[in-house]
Amino acid sequence: MFAVRYGPSTFAFGFERAAAAHPRKFGSLVVCGARGPRPRYPRVWKTRKRIGTVSKSQKLVQCVKGLSNVKEEVYGALDSFVAWELEFPLIAVKKALKTLEYEKEWKRIIQVIKWMFNKGQGKTMGSYYTLLNALIEDGRVEEAEELYGKIFSRYLEGLPRTFFMRMISLYYRLESYQKMFEIFADMEELGVRPDGSIIRMLGDVFQKLGMMDKYVKLKKKYPPPKWEYRYIKGKRIRLKVYPKNEIEEPMRDPATDEVEEEESMDLDSELEEAASAGLDRNVLDEAAVETLNLCRPELLFGIIHACFIKAGKNNELISSND
Repeated sequence: MFAVRYGPSTFAFGFERAAAAHPRKFGSLVVCGARGPRPRYPRVWKTRKRIGTVSKSQKLVQCVKGLSNVKEEVYGALDSFVAWELEFPLIAVKKALKTLEYEKEWKRIIQVIKWMFNKGQGKTMGSYYTLLNALIEDGRVEEAEELYGKIFSRYLEGLPRTFFMRMISLYYRLESYQKMFEIFADMEELGVRPDGSIIRMLGDVFQKLGMMDKYVKLKKKYPPPKWEYRYIKGKRIRLKVYPKNEIEEPMRDPATDEVEEEESMDLDSELEEAASAGLDRNVLDEAAVETLNLCRPELLFGIIHACFIKAGKNNELISSND
């Protein structure tokens, strides 16, 4: 029987040949069994760890809050912050603006947004509304009016309803009713349906100025909505809107209050007489609670009569058991 065997010298020679063919010069080499070694070269542009947008926005907020109100100083710090960025960090800046808005740093918001606009970045409706709101909250009404005029003349029909609502609420607070009516006229001309808050403010102004005919026309043209939409856990849910008259308690007449007080006093006296006659106190307490919950005078005498009957039956059962 024949057998093929390899001697130790042949095996050693083959191993040395393989080692010579694939020398291991660097420790960073990864040997792949199928295709040989694959060198791993260091990537210079990824030596640092990546910084997320959240941490970037936090650093931007800390950088801005520690500065003075000098325009050159703030713009210089912002320029140095984005100097080594390949692209403008728009998401980080927007998150920083949200943080500043939550902390009510209106001056910083105005400075950051104007710097961003000078860079030609972030000219969206959300940024314009944030700037308008910051100018109003900071008390710079003239600049807010100028900004609103520019946006309105540029976009017209594309202007969202929130801009009209913000300006109407501003003029309502400042009692500038003429400008308020002008913005509402622009809304009607552009076909923008006003919100319930706008209708409420306009109705209050018409009542203050004694324009009851316009108030009636306003309520007739824009009746209160029967349904509204709310977001609960991320889902849009349709809910029915109840008028205030159904939610609030009705006004009570003092004459009826006096009658109810007299009836309650009569009820207390009758209950005391029944208790003195030896009736069960628990039954009388239940009857009193039911009468107070119902508050209907036509059922008082029926309930008292039923209590007497029930108490009499209880006394008969007790005597039979004895």
